Amino acid sequence: MSVVLESIAEKNPAYFNAYRGLRLQRDKEGVLTVQFNTNGGPLMFTAKDHTDFVDGFYRIAQDRSNKIVILTGAGGQFIPAIDFSSFGNVADPAVWSVVHDEGTQILENIANIRVPVIAAVEGQANVHSEYALMADMIVAGEGATFNDIPHFAGGIIPGDGIFTTWSYRAGPGRAEAFLLNPQPLSSRTAHEWGVVAEVVPDGTALSRARELASLYLRAPEVTRRNTRIHFIWPLKERIVREVGYGLSLEGAAAADLVKSIQMKHPR
Repeated sequence: MSVVLESIAEKNPAYFNAYRGLRLQRDKEGVLTVQFNTNGGPLMFTAKDHTDFVDGFYRIAQDRSNKIVILTGAGGQFIPAIDFSSFGNVADPAVWSVVHDEGTQILENIANIRVPVIAAVEGQANVHSEYALMADMIVAGEGATFNDIPHFAGGIIPGDGIFTTWSYRAGPGRAEAFLLNPQPLSSRTAHEWGVVAEVVPDGTALSRARELASLYLRAPEVTRRNTRIHFIWPLKERIVREVGYGLSLEGAAAADLVKSIQMKHPR
């Protein structure tokens, strides 16, 4: 019995079941699939997820049993929606301090994943599409779209890393136009911009990502790890340099937005 329990513990580390918004599954080859979800369906991103993802991605990066990481969504969506109210009063400096710190740590921890990362995107990537853009390879379904619903259209600046990642992948001009007038960006256009590597039939992005993972596993482990480290380094430098400052600006904009709403609708 003890041998069986030890085997299960080795296969499924405790952190696999620690985060409600991350469904973690690892196959016998060490390919870890990270599925963003809410109760098994598309993720409604909340403040709880924001907190959990800090530790979740830290643990994923730390675990050397993860040989390849695949990021994907549930229910045919990547991350379609966000619950703004769950974050509380973002005009309160104490509240925003938490958002600021967690926001920088999530991206830094994704950047610290030291094995190849593949994003399999289906449906809507409306929220935190920068998570996908931090992958080495994005495979997107034909009907997948990228957007940024939480920021400029909602009255705050895109300072949480979405500009850093989109400008790095697509160029600053395209990123600025996209983020100033957020509209669904098709997977085909994202492919033309060099953001998406492959466009595949809807419903097949994850299976294609797994095929690529099998291909990458043919390389020696140190080669795989060092290639990811080498590829992510320029973007990681920008994240460390820009995102904390961007989130500070976003916090000021969020406070001003709350103030303007209160002036329009006084109690």
